[in-house]
Amino acid sequence: MSTSSLLTRCQRELHHNIGFAHGLAKRGLATVTEAPKPHRLAVGILLNRAPIITRTPTKFEREFYGYQQRIQRALHNPFPSEFYFKQGSLLEAQFNQDEIRRERKAFGKDFVKDAEDKSSLLLNVETSGEEEEKPMPRLTPADEKGDVRKLERSGSRNLYLLVKGSSKDKYEWRFPKGYAETGEPLHEAAKRDLHAECGPNMNTWIVGRRPIGLFEYNYEGQADPQFSGEKVFFFKAHIFAGQVHAVEKSINDFAWLTKEEIESRVAKEYWLGTRDMLSDF
Repeated sequence: MSTSSLLTRCQRELHHNIGFAHGLAKRGLATVTEAPKPHRLAVGILLNRAPIITRTPTKFEREFYGYQQRIQRALHNPFPSEFYFKQGSLLEAQFNQDEIRRERKAFGKDFVKDAEDKSSLLLNVETSGEEEEKPMPRLTPADEKGDVRKLERSGSRNLYLLVKGSSKDKYEWRFPKGYAETGEPLHEAAKRDLHAECGPNMNTWIVGRRPIGLFEYNYEGQADPQFSGEKVFFFKAHIFAGQVHAVEKSINDFAWLTKEEIESRVAKEYWLGTRDMLSDF
């Protein structure tokens, strides 16, 4: 092989190696600059007001309870009133009046225990002037007005606190949330952030030290140069007294809502990520 041809071959291999090195350097640099950004650690609070009255029974439940009540009264009749009350006394007459009311409630308005009672005791019941006890109404003024800021509404349902942030936020309506500081336990961060957003005028309790759910989402566009999104760990909490008084200016409104009402207010993605953490009742 001549000297000129050997020199030409060496030059070609040198150019090839230089091009390969440049390409490798570019790929390595791209790998470093395009590393994915981490998610920011956040804590969310599902602040719950538990039911304050029993829920309204269904038609089947009412029929079942009535049937059980009739069986119970039939098994305990006749009641030995002569053993407990002096015959002809005022207490015996009062007991007989109450007994007729209970029998009517269990078996119907036209029911009377004995034919002889119909002419005496039943007359006393109708003319005694005593009013039957009536339960308090299940609907409050907040229910009638549709005021979702009141804790007195929907007494038979679980209510959850929803706050309204800025319109620039990805999720305008959301649960209260905040961010944990370095080395801070998540349950303590949840308590601190709840008071920071909603004010200190609430008697609340964070249930447990472990989260009950996780919701992860990405920011839109380049909203944050350091983080690509958030990982929100949710903690359950109860409110015993007080009310929300928003401290931060970013909170524009709030509402105490049932699970079905929350679905109509929040974004679909947010609803699908948090619905399994809420009670159906």
